[in-house]
Amino acid sequence: MEVPHKGDGNPKESSPFINSSDPEKSQQYDGKNMALFEEEMDTSPMVSSLLSSLANYSNLPQGSKEHEEAENNEGARKKPVQAPRMGTLMGVYLPCMQNILGVILFLRMTWMVGIGGVIEAFIIVLMCCSTTMLTAISMSAIATNGVVPAGGSYYMISRSLGPEFGGAVGICFYLGTTFAGAMYILGCIEILLIYIAPQAAIFKMEGLEGPEAEAAMLNNMRVYGSLVLTFMAIVVFVGVKYVNKLALVFLACVISSILAVYAGVIKTAIEPPVFPVCMLGNRTLIWKGFDVCAKVMERENATVTTKLWRLFCDSEFLNATCDTYFANNNVTEMQGIPGVTSGILKENLFGNYLEKGVILQKKGLSSYDEPDALPTNTNRYVVADITTFFTLLVGIYFPSVTGIMAGSNRSGDLRDAQKSIPIGTILAISTTSFIYMSSVVLFGSCIEGSVLRDKFGEAVRGNLVIGTLAWPSPWVIVFGSFFSTCGAGLQSLTGAPRLLQAIARDGIVPFLRIFGHGKANGEPTWALLLTAFICESGILIASLDSVAPILSMFFLMCYMFVNLACALQTLLRTPNWRPRFKFYHWALSFLGMSLCLSLMFICSWYYAIVAMVIASCIYKYIEFQGAEKEWGDGIRGLSLSAARYALMRLEEGPPHTKNWRPQILVLVSVDAEQNVEQPRLLSLTNQMKAGKGLTIVGTALAGTFLDNHPQAQQAEQSVKKLMETEKVKGFCQVVVSSNIRDGTSHLVQASGLGGLQHNTVLVSWPRNWKQAEDHQLWRNFIELVRETTAASKALLVAKNISAFPSNGERFTEGHIDVWWIVHDGGMLMLLPFLLRQHKVWRKCKMRIFTVAQMDDNSIQMKKDLTTFLYHLRIDAQVEVVEMQDSDISAYTYEKTLMMEQRSQILKQINLTKTEREREIQSITDSSRGSIRRKNPAAVTTQLSVTEEPAASSKEEKPEEEEQLIHDKSTNPPTPATPQSPAAEAETPSTVVQMTWTETKCDGEQAKPLGVTTNEAIKDLFNMKPNQSNVRRMHTALRLNGEIVKKSQEAKLVLLNMPGPPRNRTGDENYMEFLEVLTEGLNRVLLVRGGGREVITIYS
Repeated sequence: MEVPHKGDGNPKESSPFINSSDPEKSQQYDGKNMALFEEEMDTSPMVSSLLSSLANYSNLPQGSKEHEEAENNEGARKKPVQAPRMGTLMGVYLPCMQNILGVILFLRMTWMVGIGGVIEAFIIVLMCCSTTMLTAISMSAIATNGVVPAGGSYYMISRSLGPEFGGAVGICFYLGTTFAGAMYILGCIEILLIYIAPQAAIFKMEGLEGPEAEAAMLNNMRVYGSLVLTFMAIVVFVGVKYVNKLALVFLACVISSILAVYAGVIKTAIEPPVFPVCMLGNRTLIWKGFDVCAKVMERENATVTTKLWRLFCDSEFLNATCDTYFANNNVTEMQGIPGVTSGILKENLFGNYLEKGVILQKKGLSSYDEPDALPTNTNRYVVADITTFFTLLVGIYFPSVTGIMAGSNRSGDLRDAQKSIPIGTILAISTTSFIYMSSVVLFGSCIEGSVLRDKFGEAVRGNLVIGTLAWPSPWVIVFGSFFSTCGAGLQSLTGAPRLLQAIARDGIVPFLRIFGHGKANGEPTWALLLTAFICESGILIASLDSVAPILSMFFLMCYMFVNLACALQTLLRTPNWRPRFKFYHWALSFLGMSLCLSLMFICSWYYAIVAMVIASCIYKYIEFQGAEKEWGDGIRGLSLSAARYALMRLEEGPPHTKNWRPQILVLVSVDAEQNVEQPRLLSLTNQMKAGKGLTIVGTALAGTFLDNHPQAQQAEQSVKKLMETEKVKGFCQVVVSSNIRDGTSHLVQASGLGGLQHNTVLVSWPRNWKQAEDHQLWRNFIELVRETTAASKALLVAKNISAFPSNGERFTEGHIDVWWIVHDGGMLMLLPFLLRQHKVWRKCKMRIFTVAQMDDNSIQMKKDLTTFLYHLRIDAQVEVVEMQDSDISAYTYEKTLMMEQRSQILKQINLTKTEREREIQSITDSSRGSIRRKNPAAVTTQLSVTEEPAASSKEEKPEEEEQLIHDKSTNPPTPATPQSPAAEAETPSTVVQMTWTETKCDGEQAKPLGVTTNEAIKDLFNMKPNQSNVRRMHTALRLNGEIVKKSQEAKLVLLNMPGPPRNRTGDENYMEFLEVLTEGLNRVLLVRGGGREVITIYS
């Protein structure tokens, strides 16, 4: 069975064994033993098939799948040959050794010891090696926590820290590897042009001094570096297998060079090699252009001048005019390699940092120099080519300890990666750390300080300084280091494109996707081109000392995140965190991480900042643009732990008034296609929230969860899509309940978690509540008002929601009017302030109206309100509206009467099904009783206890009842006027339609049971409205008149929402009051407080 490739662009890396439809697997369920599980056969494999799939699991490295397919196409019948798997030695230990030991050891180590001294150099080596050792321990823990496919460190970091960190660090690691290639190529050219073939230089340096000589050298490096890079890129493009075959040869060069150095050290104790250094006074001379280290020499009993004399004097005669310093000081020759037993270590213990252009001098030698005389003939002396300081040495040295990932990068080719990676990597670091530390001490013990500080070996006839120590010949080191740097450069150019290809194929950085493509066999062609281009930018810098700190930054950042990943997983105790490597601890990982961060700023604080900015930009880019991946990473785990901790803290008590903000539950309804019916509610939410606080968008569906699950998912997707469009940051919740009323109630009660719960409910006004078929709509609405009050939640009701502005609109002027009638915690003050933070409402001014009664002092009220707003730091105009007592108008009386009559009619029309059936039962019983007694004046009252029929009528009851129900459901109502009980019994459908009570009538149709129409109409007009309702209607009309007069042109009106009646008999009247209160206004937000203060004057 083929297993989905890790990082193949799938949004989720689920198990390859679940939900896979394989006909062979399903056959394994056939049989009597597994009949109990046959229902699951399509989704869950049996254990036996799972284990066989695991046994056949092929862990292919990145890009090799296509390579394998290409080979299979060439010979369809050819059996694929399994590549031999490597053990710890060949697969991890030797590759790590080859990558760690390299150019810096051969070209800069002696110079570093000379400049920094043995003690400081040893500290640098110890710091850097400790960092890599701690990183290796963290890496071993991660690498042994499950199968690590090819992609090595990038794969480990991305799967441990998530796609954002993984992408950022992966690209940093890629850049580090690419610049390492540039550094190796520059090292290779430096060995070629200085030590092997100086005459090959295109830009000649003969006779040049100072900046000119330096520029010529850098130009040579650029030209030759570009040529070598081109050649290496072609080699990698043509066939990477040749690079792998040569790897062992290059490794042999490195090991033979190191052994030669150790052999040379041993030989110095017996017989030191002869490498004389010529000193003029205490200045070190470049041994070039002369053969004898003396001013004059005796030849045939005559004193003759040497070639050295001619370099400093204008003629070869003894009476020639010479350089002042040359004339005043003696020439002495001393041994460049005194040997390990000479005691030179004492002189080399401490640092000797130099400014650029300073001549190298030896302490303890006599020297006479004229005061204030500028040095002349500086091109004859060995001078410092760069200004040195401790942090520079750290930056230059650190690349020599990188390369610890070489083993984990080959995890796909290892026999047992979980065993080999920790052992091989830690052994390789231990070995190389020993080599580096012993080298520091041995170089300081064997070589003269002035030779150590001579970076290019000019004082020892242009020999490589480390080569002077080697046995049997300096050329062993020169050629060994040359081939090892070539090999390391090729390895970098091979590894970097594959790493970029792995990142590109994961699809987390969209603009890199093109680099995921390659040749038919999977070779990353485009990635190789980009790598060569970046590598060329490093070569154009041309200075090994300048390139080294750049790649130090990228590697240090990568190692830092490996340590962070391990520490995070350990501290979070993720259930999946079960590494086979047990010798790790989160404290070690944190120490490693701290060391990495410290070294970044020690090496170069400005490079460190640049590297961090690059990583941050990539992180944010992936966060906003990248594919949504769920890799079970540690950052998700950290988010979960942080969220749990924060929620537990929130549980400790309600938020202080200063921290109160509306956490909104937005209740929306969906249509038959599961699309949101009020999208502007979410626009309003966004304008109120401005991305802050909690937002839950909830909707309820009627039905059962099992039957309506697909519709619920569809509704959830629809709501989420709208939230994304309206830029509402929050959560979506869809509830399926037996009816909408209960579903809404569940949302109000149960939305949120712990302390992170909504405190405000936002809903739109039920538009068609007056229509008979939507009678349940307003009942649900009133129940919602009651429930929010009971739950101490604030309620916001948006009336005319379709007229509210979208997020794209902008009001250039206008007012937000607040009608503050009763104080309910300050919500009315807070909401306009929040709205005005948004671009839509920013230009609107705020006005606050309050109502004064007869006995109120309106002038004082206005002063107090102005002071209150000043203390609240809210900028608003204040106006006090005086409401004089006035008689209740006839219009008010008439409107209340119409409302009550309409309510009674609605009650008849809108009987629920249950009520209708009970009504039918009631009428049937009455009818039978009246027929039996021949009593035409019998009156039935709605839902009242009817008279008991005689016992003899029991037999006919089922028939009559059945007939009544049948007629009700099938026959349309006919406007007949039965004049007798017999007629009433014959046309029962009309009876059902026209039942009436003592206080109400259902319409224009004739009244049953002998009551005349005239009497019924008279009854209707004789109804008297409830006095309480009249008073409420009076208030609503008066208030509405004032609001329309003052705020008709306002962009938004906010006003207190009165509470529903305590008893449920007047519910429909309550809706009418609210309708009257807001009549004639365009946009209204009715606000009902949650019973707590939400705004304070205190800081």
